Amino acid sequence: MKTRLIFTFLFSLFGIISWAQDKKKEAEKKVHEKYEPNFMVGLDALNTGVGFFSDRKLYQGFISSKIRGNVHAIAEAGFEKNIYQKNGYDAKASGPFVKLGAFYMLAKDAENEFNGFYAGGKVAGSFYNQEYMAVPVRGFGGSSSSEAFPSSSQSSFWLEGTIGGRVQLFSSNFYIDVNLQPRYMVYTSKQDDISPMIVPGFGKSSSKFNMGFAWNIAYKF
Repeated sequence: MKTRLIFTFLFSLFGIISWAQDKKKEAEKKVHEKYEPNFMVGLDALNTGVGFFSDRKLYQGFISSKIRGNVHAIAEAGFEKNIYQKNGYDAKASGPFVKLGAFYMLAKDAENEFNGFYAGGKVAGSFYNQEYMAVPVRGFGGSSSSEAFPSSSQSSFWLEGTIGGRVQLFSSNFYIDVNLQPRYMVYTSKQDDISPMIVPGFGKSSSKFNMGFAWNIAYKF
């Protein structure tokens, strides 16, 4: 009987020690994964440069931060000015936009966790001014003419995916960040029931789907 009690006591003791070690490991893991301030700030160099040679002026940048594990939060902001002259329309729009979301590192460098490929999503919105110098209007007997509308304030909101990659430049704190941005328009205001031809941050919006591209130079703090 005493032998059985001793073995029971020993097994119980080993079980308690094992449980305590597991809890300690979990606590150490949580401490290890605790958020530490880290920020990466980037500027879209490609679209900024192209703006010097086209009607579309697009200036945008981002700030991101690793939150936990492979998850990074990201915020983007910018300003776009563009014109639309097609199918009888003559319009222009300009204004700021903002995007908020997160992405997940699908594959990363073992030596640098900020190098790799990622995918994620954002919600985005723009509050802008637009003006129609000409809108095609079908007249009596099939004749066509155009009508002008004054400048007005509008707003649009869309969902945006992001698929891209980052690579460190040599051993510096600079990175190149390249990504594709498939977009879907969720809501947009209209002027006299006319859908906007241009939405800053979204692009030309003759359809609900659009695709964006960014080539960023980023700096990690």
